[in-house]
Amino acid sequence: MKILVCISNVPDTTTKVKFVDDKKKLDTAGIQWIINPWDELSLTRALELKDDTTNGVQSVTVAHVGLIGAEPTIRKALAIGADDAIRINADPSDAYFVAFQLAQVIKSEPYDIILCGIESSDFNGSAVGGMLAEFLGYPSVSSVSGVGIVDGKIIINREIDGGKEIVSVPMPVVAIVQKGIAKEPRIAAMRGIMMARTKPLRVIEPFEVESLTTVINFEMPTPRAACKFIDAENPRQLIELLQNEAKII
Repeated sequence: MKILVCISNVPDTTTKVKFVDDKKKLDTAGIQWIINPWDELSLTRALELKDDTTNGVQSVTVAHVGLIGAEPTIRKALAIGADDAIRINADPSDAYFVAFQLAQVIKSEPYDIILCGIESSDFNGSAVGGMLAEFLGYPSVSSVSGVGIVDGKIIINREIDGGKEIVSVPMPVVAIVQKGIAKEPRIAAMRGIMMARTKPLRVIEPFEVESLTTVINFEMPTPRAACKFIDAENPRQLIELLQNEAKII
């Protein structure tokens, strides 16, 4: 059994966002790049499944669509424990383009379980996993909070309104995961960091396809108003502000 984890290279969540080229591009100067948090949890769960020898997982591969600047992030995934990596050498222009590139690789090298984070922390599009399943013609399960293997069958836990759902699906399958898939992301040990230098990282040239979206521009969210402090001895002022300014009572 082989597992593929799709990973995104995203800015650290503490990054101060700035735009260039008439607000059409992110200013990448000085940005620290990390594995997308949902993808990092997916990788952790994949490695946990491999660690249990009764599951029959032979390998865990990570795949990324991106340029050479993403390789330090990919090497981090290898240091965490992935066996090998694939980088499709293209600028990830939109979700359709990314899903198509990943699908072409998977068609040539089939995997039993494909894990995708529910969204990336930069664009929050929540589209790649579903598109990937459609390109492949594989069943897909979204809002996945747990993945297990029992008697060679994949068992998936889903978060639904008011409770949880447990489903069994045939493989190959695309699982679109959210937080809860693993308790904490796995941290790379020094041994893993050293081994990552020699693990295979294959670079594949992109497949021909046009992106379906074009960025017109980005806009920063409206700044929040300054906090107002009310004297604890003056509840009347608080009530007036909630009625006349906030208009919530």
